Parts: sequence; structure tokens; C-alpha cells
Amino acid sequence: MSIKNLDELKKFTDEIRSQNGYKDPLAFAIARVQKGSQNKTINVHYSVVNYKENYGSAAVLAWAIEKNGIKIDFSGSEFVAPLTSAAISDALEIFDFLVPKSEGDKHKNIQNLLVIDEILNEQSDEQSEFAVTFLYADEAPKSVESVYLKLYLLSLGKVEIRGINLNGAFGVLPNLAWDSHGKAYELDYLRENEIWLKMKGWYPAIVSVDKFPRYLSHIIPADNTRILDSAKVRMGAVLAAGTTVMPGAAYVNFNSGTTGAVMIEGRVSSSVSVGEGSDVGGGASILGVLSGTNGNAISVGKKCLLGANSVTGVPLGDDCIVDAGIAILEGTKVFISEKNRAELSKINPEFKFDREIYKGLELANLNGLHYRQNSQNGQITASISKRAIKLNADLH
Repeated sequence: MSIKNLDELKKFTDEIRSQNGYKDPLAFAIARVQKGSQNKTINVHYSVVNYKENYGSAAVLAWAIEKNGIKIDFSGSEFVAPLTSAAISDALEIFDFLVPKSEGDKHKNIQNLLVIDEILNEQSDEQSEFAVTFLYADEAPKSVESVYLKLYLLSLGKVEIRGINLNGAFGVLPNLAWDSHGKAYELDYLRENEIWLKMKGWYPAIVSVDKFPRYLSHIIPADNTRILDSAKVRMGAVLAAGTTVMPGAAYVNFNSGTTGAVMIEGRVSSSVSVGEGSDVGGGASILGVLSGTNGNAISVGKKCLLGANSVTGVPLGDDCIVDAGIAILEGTKVFISEKNRAELSKINPEFKFDREIYKGLELANLNGLHYRQNSQNGQITASISKRAIKLNADLH
């Protein structure tokens, strides 16, 4: 089939998209998949990820896959189809007039197909390691490929923290050994081949055993983002440009991260969002939805400071401080003096400060709070924050 220009391509793809039962994907991407025992996918790499975009490319891929004998089920929430050299050739025939223009930031899906076509021709292997993953609805993932695609959507910043359904992801992903190159090994494979691998000097340099790979094994961060230890950020984390993740006690889990330049020297648990200009001090811990917040996801606002070894278990507004070494949990009793109640009401006019003692959860999302502990009697107090939190520009 000869397509000569964009108008003809649009007509072709519109015909596909108008067919009865066809559905545009929410997201799609071409995957290089690593198979384990029983030919099951254990590891996935995506180089070009599409989210609510490039519906014409998705239509061409779907057409090429079905042309080569695989019927796509558009009624489910996801579909994973092997991508053969024949299907790639058919897709590239449609895109042929765009191939000369496919470079740099232009037509990356076509660039992806061209590279895979070259690889498969070199290997002369019709049973390729490549597949296309289509997400048609944001439901709980059912395949390793769809889990990885959702992790990519997060880490590439195409969806917000807590912005996509990852329910049940732990049950879908296998527990694997990961080497220093980001390659995955099934634990049974290492056990069964331990003698051979070790005696040949081929035993891999295992750096972790986990269901999730490391962020840096899949994602290229922004130029001004620093991650000083690859073990400290899990795939599926969201790191806004300018974020610095220090070694030691720092850690950023999947489906959590930053919305601007942030200094992280403590733990950012899953589902936690940290706002621009905030500083998570050494050993500070922000609780996740499974660690004491009764399922309430925590957000830390802009220009907040979490002191060293502090624990934050309630959402914070902007310009808040939690002093070093104290824990602010949902049930923590917090004293606020009359003077501070008057000052805080000016910057939180929608909140009614009508008594001395509040539970931590009652103060959730309020701005300008400085949590302290009275060194004489141990009482946790909140006052208006008078310190301006400012990150070192040279570090971000």
C-alpha cells in the first residue's frame, strides 16, 4: 500500500479508527521484553511512550498486527501483542514517506520501528523479543508489560503522582535478582545454574532482589537532577527537574516523588508528593499509605522543611516546618497558643482555630505551621513559621 503524504495517511488511519469496535488507546508503547522461564515476561524496556497522543501511529500498529494474524481485543483494559518483523515491515510501508524526516524529536515511533527492523534483520528472528502494549482504560494492571508502561508514565512525568491505577502491581510483577546493568534474573535460574555460573566466572554482580527495577536503569533524568546512588530511587518515582537525591538515608519509592526542585535526604514513601523548594532532611520519614496514615496519601507543600529524623504522617501545606526528631502523626495532640492561633488564622482563613489542642489530622494541609516539641514538658506545639526555607541554588 502506497501512502504519499499526510492527508493520505490521515484518511487511512481515520478509516481504521472508525471501524466498529476499534478504540483509541489511553497509552501505548513498543517494548523490548526479557523472557524468563515458561516464556513469561520478567523485564520490559520502553524507549518511546505515548499518552493520549499519536492515535494515528497506534492505528497503524494495530492494523499491522491484525494484518499478520493477531486479533486485538479492544474491549479489555489492556492488550499486549508480539511485534514480528512482518508487522513492522507493513507498518513501515505505511510510514515510508515520513522515514527521511524521522530523526531527532520528529516521528519517534517511526524511529523506534526502524531500529527494531534493523535488529530483527540482523538476527533473522521472526520470534522477536518485541511487543506492543496498548492501555485502553486505567484499570488495575494485568500484565508485566502494562505495569511497566504505567511506571514509565509516572517516571516520565506524563501522569501525576497517584494519577494512574497501580492496584495489584506487586502481585503481577515477579521477584527478581537485578545486576549492575539492570538485567533481571529469575531466582530459580540462579539456584539451578549456580555451580556452572560461578565456576565459569559468569555469576552476575547482583545489586538487589526486588519486584521493581531501579529508576536509572530505565529513565534519563533532567540535566539538573542529581541521584547520587542508583539504589535510592525505584522505577515509577516522579522526579521533577532540579531534584537532588542524596545517598545515605534518602529513598524515593514508586508512585511518589517531587513536583519541583527538592532536596531529599530522607524517605519519600509510596504515594507521597513533595512540593517545590522543600527540604526533606537527613533521615526524615514521610509515611506512605501503608505505614500509619490509614490510607490517606500525604502531600508536602512548597518550601517546607522536614528536620533530620522527623516523621511526618499528615499532609502539610506550604511553608511548614517539622523540627528534627519529632513525629507529627494523625493522632498526635498539638498545642497552639492563642497568639499563634490568631496569626495562623490570617494565612488559613478557612480554618477555624477555636481551641488550644488539635489532633495532627485536623491540621492537615494548613500553611505556615512550625511543629516543635517543648523541651521542658515534651508537649508538641504548633506556631506560625517565621523561617524562609530556601534551597541552595548551586545544588539545584
